[in-house]
Amino acid sequence: MNVKDGVQIWLIRHGETEWSKSGQHTGTTDIALTDEGRKQAAALAPVLASQPFDLVLTSPMSRAIETCKLAGLGEHARVEPNLHEWNYGVYEGRKTPDIRKEIPDWSVWNSPIPQGENLADVGRRAQALIDTLLSGGARHIALFSHAHFSRVFGAQWATGSPSLGAHLTMDTAAMSVLGFERDVRAIVKWNLLP
Repeated sequence: MNVKDGVQIWLIRHGETEWSKSGQHTGTTDIALTDEGRKQAAALAPVLASQPFDLVLTSPMSRAIETCKLAGLGEHARVEPNLHEWNYGVYEGRKTPDIRKEIPDWSVWNSPIPQGENLADVGRRAQALIDTLLSGGARHIALFSHAHFSRVFGAQWATGSPSLGAHLTMDTAAMSVLGFERDVRAIVKWNLLP
C-alpha cells in the first residue's frame, strides 16, 4: 500500500479565548477557553464522532487540550510538542494594529520576531511533524492546535512552503482537512465550522 493511500489529516483549532477574541498574539501564554470557546469545542463532538481517527495529537497548551476533550477525543489524545503555537517572542500578548504604530509594515509572516520564531522556523517545525505523520502508519489523524501554526501546517502540506499560510484564515474551533488528490498533497476542506 502506498503511504499516501487514505491519509487524511484533520486540523482543529482550539475554541475561543479572551485573547483570540481580542486579537492578541497568543503563543506561549497558556490562556483558558472562554464559555463561548467551550461551547464551540463541544459543538465539534458530533462531527468528529463520525470519523474513525487512528491518531489524535494535541498541542501542549490547555486551550487545545480542553478543546480536544470537549470535542470527545481527549481519551485517545497524546500531547505533541510540535503542535504548539508560533512563539511570538517580544510580540506575545500584543495586537498587530498596536505593533504597527511602532513598526508600520509589521507582519508575523515576514517580519523579524525577536526572542521568538520566524516563518521559516515554524515551517520547519510543521514539516518535521508532516514527515513524522507520513512515516508513522496512521491514516486518519486529528491534530488540535492553533490558528497560525495550523495555517503554516496547511501551507507546508500543500506547497512545501509556509508562506501560503498568510492567505489562509482559521476561525476558532474550525476544522480543516488535508489529504491527497491522486499523488498530490491537497487542502481538501478549509476553515469549516461545526
